[in-house]
Amino acid sequence: MSNQPKQIIFVVDDDADVRDSLKWLLESVDLNVRVFETAQRFLDGCPESAQGCILMDVRMPGMSGLSAQTQLAERRIYMPLIMISGHADVDMAVSAMTQGALTFLQKPFSDQALIDIVQQALLQDSARCHQAELISDVRACYANLTKRERQVFDGVVAGLANQEVADHLGINRKTVEGHRANMMAKMQAGSLSELIQMSVALGLVKSYGQN
Repeated sequence: MSNQPKQIIFVVDDDADVRDSLKWLLESVDLNVRVFETAQRFLDGCPESAQGCILMDVRMPGMSGLSAQTQLAERRIYMPLIMISGHADVDMAVSAMTQGALTFLQKPFSDQALIDIVQQALLQDSARCHQAELISDVRACYANLTKRERQVFDGVVAGLANQEVADHLGINRKTVEGHRANMMAKMQAGSLSELIQMSVALGLVKSYGQN
């Protein structure tokens, strides 16, 4: 576990006092924090592989929080986003939520409210990263299948019996059974339902025989 990237809370706010206050608060509960005074500096300095969450003011000079939000996916930054808003910025914050932000905190907010929502965001990001790792593992397993094993894979997840797959491929049922056993072992699938879930994760669900 020591090689796992550490989660970071990225605080983006043009107010130095707010940045310092948020950094102190979050670090007081043993969280890792990086601060940025502009959205552009955050976008330029945040790696794609970063894990954690983003705490961003919705209204800032230059690039606003909303404008920065539209660039996150383009830059392959998928961490949960928490918007901070003043009373006059609530409509903007709601707009941010409709575009995928986790939530918004309206100033002034309590320290505990902030800590609670940040912890929720970190749990959500952990789940996201775990799912991405699982899909990566499934892709690696699928890449090791032979062409024939992939054809059998397609038939199995389409719900065809071994004989039906054999008839479609023009081979005998025993050969299909052998390919199926090898395919299940390579995919590390313990059941048909697991294999179907893998197929969905890989985006391979389609009509059998379709290229």
